[in-house]
Amino acid sequence: MKRRTFIRQSSVTIAASGGFGFNLLGRAKKEEIVGHGDYQYRIIRDWAQISSVQNPILNCHEMVMDRQGRLIMMGDHPANNILIFDKSGKLLDYWGTAYPGGHGLTLSAEGEEDFLFLTDSGWFLDKHGKWVRHNGRVSKTTLDGRVIFDIGHPQTVGVYKPGDHFCPTETAIGPNGDIYVADGYGMDYIIQYNARGEYIRHWGGHNNHDKNYNLHNAHGVAIDYRDAENPLVVCTSRNEQSFKFFTLDGQYVRTLHLPNMQVCRPVFDDSNLYAGVCWSQPKEGKTTWKDHTGFITILEGDTVVSNPGGTAPAYKDGALQKSYQLAEKPILHGHDVCVDEDKNLYICQWNANGTPPLKLERVNG
Repeated sequence: MKRRTFIRQSSVTIAASGGFGFNLLGRAKKEEIVGHGDYQYRIIRDWAQISSVQNPILNCHEMVMDRQGRLIMMGDHPANNILIFDKSGKLLDYWGTAYPGGHGLTLSAEGEEDFLFLTDSGWFLDKHGKWVRHNGRVSKTTLDGRVIFDIGHPQTVGVYKPGDHFCPTETAIGPNGDIYVADGYGMDYIIQYNARGEYIRHWGGHNNHDKNYNLHNAHGVAIDYRDAENPLVVCTSRNEQSFKFFTLDGQYVRTLHLPNMQVCRPVFDDSNLYAGVCWSQPKEGKTTWKDHTGFITILEGDTVVSNPGGTAPAYKDGALQKSYQLAEKPILHGHDVCVDEDKNLYICQWNANGTPPLKLERVNG
């Protein structure tokens, strides 16, 4: 029997039995199934096998999978910035204490070797629990943390003025090795460098004559290779609840608006786009940025087909309607999504009470 056929039949059995499993003591426990249509998942909360004493977590920010199938997580706890898991959740390695604002993590496959691009956003919690700003940092490293080079403050190449804050949140690597840095907590620019870290151009920011170029909380950036002949740079404009698409040299192409979803970086897998929704607003009342209001969204092309942890996507006259977090809050803040070859998801959450990543095991499709 094929794996997905087995999973599909198993999910029917779970649904028929009320969605209950059993813990080690034999007591029934209700399984958490989230998502919609062909994209439904079983939440596995205890996937990560780590010690909260030896490997404490503050925030899980991002995760990538290398060609060996290892899951590499970036966080901002001063004791360990990088945690490396196998797909069973076993901790294989950990390193890094030099990135107190550890935020963005991008994998760059170069020939037979993988490299990491790490971004330190420049924000971290001090020992008194207060947010402190320092200089942001972008580093290219080996998988075991050896630094190849750093990209410095854009003021050093005349892009920023004295006093402009550089708080990078993400990087993306273009088809020719160009590096795109999203200054999502600073000036909201996308800054393009060549593979050696030499400045080429920048765009975005605020107050452009053509408002399509404005980015408001340029939190994420990725390369969309779904059209192999025409790869695009996709930038998050989180406060606009949008992704904006640009050519590789920064020319505006189009905007994809996702009502009520303050999305993080886009993650592409086959023809799909996945994204963490860090915040949304409830149907009634208002929330603060500290409140748990997130979920995950999944698109086939430009169409939202599932919102794990959120309400089902709905379209009216071709227009996407607002989506909302489920009342039981199965996902607190969606910050990043990593997809494995079986289409299971690994969810990093910001502001989730120090919890490790969740695994969302696909139960159909």
